[in-house]
Amino acid sequence: MGTFPSDLAIAKGATLQPLADVAAGMGIGPHLITPYGREVAKIELAAIEELADRPRAKYVVVSAITPTPLGEGKTTTTVGLGQAMRHIGRSATVAIRQPSMGPTFGIKGGAAGGGYSQVVPMETLNLHLTGDFHAVTEAHNMLSAILDNHLFQGNALGIDQHNITWRRVLDVNDRVLRNIVVGLGSKGDGVPRQTGFDITAASEVMAIFALARSVPELRERLGRIVVAYTGAGKPVTAEDIGGAGAMAVIMRDALRPNLLQTLENTPVLVHAGPFGNIAHGNSSVVADLIGIHAGDFLVTEAGFGADMGAERFFNIKCRASGLRPDAAVVVTTVRALKAHSGRHRVVAGKPLPEAMLAENPDEVHAGGANLRKQIENIRLHGVSPVVAINAFPGDHPSEHAAIAEIAAAVGARSAVCTHFADGGRGAVELAQAVAEAAEEPSHFRFLYPDEAPLREKIETVARKVYGADGVDYDLVAARQLDSYERNGFGNLPVCIAKTHLSISSDASLKGAPTGWRLPVREVRASVGAGFIYPICGDMRTMPGLGANPAAHRIDLDANGDIVNLS
Repeated sequence: MGTFPSDLAIAKGATLQPLADVAAGMGIGPHLITPYGREVAKIELAAIEELADRPRAKYVVVSAITPTPLGEGKTTTTVGLGQAMRHIGRSATVAIRQPSMGPTFGIKGGAAGGGYSQVVPMETLNLHLTGDFHAVTEAHNMLSAILDNHLFQGNALGIDQHNITWRRVLDVNDRVLRNIVVGLGSKGDGVPRQTGFDITAASEVMAIFALARSVPELRERLGRIVVAYTGAGKPVTAEDIGGAGAMAVIMRDALRPNLLQTLENTPVLVHAGPFGNIAHGNSSVVADLIGIHAGDFLVTEAGFGADMGAERFFNIKCRASGLRPDAAVVVTTVRALKAHSGRHRVVAGKPLPEAMLAENPDEVHAGGANLRKQIENIRLHGVSPVVAINAFPGDHPSEHAAIAEIAAAVGARSAVCTHFADGGRGAVELAQAVAEAAEEPSHFRFLYPDEAPLREKIETVARKVYGADGVDYDLVAARQLDSYERNGFGNLPVCIAKTHLSISSDASLKGAPTGWRLPVREVRASVGAGFIYPICGDMRTMPGLGANPAAHRIDLDANGDIVNLS
C-alpha cells in the first residue's frame, strides 16, 4: 500500500470548475460575483435580496464532542457532508470560517478540511485569501491609533487611562506582544501606557464582521464598540472618538462573502473567522443569508464542541440572523472518546499513546458520557442531532459499533464516515441520516430570553449546558456585571470564555463532569458584536509559537511553489 498523499498534494491535483459555473449552480448570476484571480470570487450582498424568493435550504450545523488538542475533523466532516449530498441526489452549499494564519504557521496547520474532503485552492484559502483578515486588522488598529491620538490631543472625553479596554491585533502567533508599553520616547511620541496585542481572530471587529447583515448594520455595530471608560465609569465608544466611519470604509468590501469550491466542486462560502473561545466561533451571517437560498442544504460549522460553538450558534448567531436550524451533526472519534475515559493523555504535536491505539471498545464506552452530554446540549435547543463517527485508519469496527450503541441508547442517529479517504461517497450514510433528521418537525428554541438578567443567562448556560452546580463570581466580575446592567447592556446574550478541552471550565476534567461550580473571574463587553463574555480561567488571546512550528517547514521550492503547508 502506498503512502497516503498530503493534503496539499491532493489539493494541487484538483480539477476546478469555473466559479461562474459554481455560482450558477447556486442560482447566482455573473453580475453578482467579482473574481479574485481564477479560483476565488466575492459575492455581492445584493445576492441576499435577489435570492430571497428561492426555496429555503435545510440548515445544518456541524458541531462535535469535546475535542482533543489534535481536533476531531469537524471541518473535514463539514466538507465531506456537503460533498456527499450530491451523491444522494441533493444540492448543498458549505459555509465555513476563514483560517487564521497564526495557527497555519503554528502547530495546528491550515483549516481547509483534509484528505479528499477539503476546500480548494488550499494555499489561497490558508494564506491571505481576499484580504479580509487584513481588513479586520487594519480597521481594528485604526481605532487603536485614533484612541491613542485622542489621549495625545488632550483627552477631551476624560478617558481613564487605567480603564482602556481596546488593544491592538496582528494575525501572527507572537507571545512577546501580549503585554507591551506604547508611547515611549519623546513627548511627541504619544502618551505612555500599558496595552498589548491579540491575534486578529480575537478582535471584536472580527465578531462584528461575522454577525452584521448589511453594510449599514456593520457601520452601526462598529460605532457601538466600547473602547474605554471615563473616570466616572461611563463607556466611551468608537463613535464617541470619531473612529467608526474610517473603520467601516476599511471593512466595506470585506463584508462580501468569498466563494470557493470543494474537491468535488461543491460551492463553499468562506467568510470571517471569530475566535471560538472569547467570541462565537462561527462563519458569517451574510454568507448564510445567501447560502440558505442556494440549494437543498446549507451546511455550516461551529467551533469546538457543542457546549461551545453550537451553543453560540444557537443563542448568538441565530439571534442575529433570524435563521433557524433544521438538524445538527455531532462529530466524534474513537480517540476522543478514549481520551474522555480519563485513561490517556493526548498532547498536540506528539504521537498518540501506544495503548490508545489498541482495540478497546470498553474504553470508548467509558468516555461515552461526553458524547451523551453533547447530544443533550443539541436537544436543549430543540434540534435533531446526528452523530458522525469520523473514522481513522487505526480504528477498529468494534469501537465504531460502541459509538453507535452510545448514540442509539439516547435515540440519536449515527453514521460511520470515511470522507477523509473517500471524499463525498465516504459520507453518504451521514448525508442520508442528516436528510432524515432535517425533515423532522423543528422545535428550535433559545436557551434564555433577551430580557433575562446577565447573571441568569450565565447560570442557565453553566447549569444546563456545562452541567455545573452553579456560578461563583469574583468581586471584579460582580462589579463589572452590575456596571453593564446599569449601562444598558443587560439585554445582550452571553458568550462564556472557557477551555474548549472540557465541558467544564477545567481542561483536565474529561467526560461530563459533575459536582463543580463555574468560576467567573472577569466579564468583558463586546457591545458592537452584541454579547457579553464572562471569562473563566486563563484565555490566551495571543497564541505563541511552539518549539517546532509549521513556519519552520513551510517554504517555496525551486519552481516557486509552496511546500509543506499541510
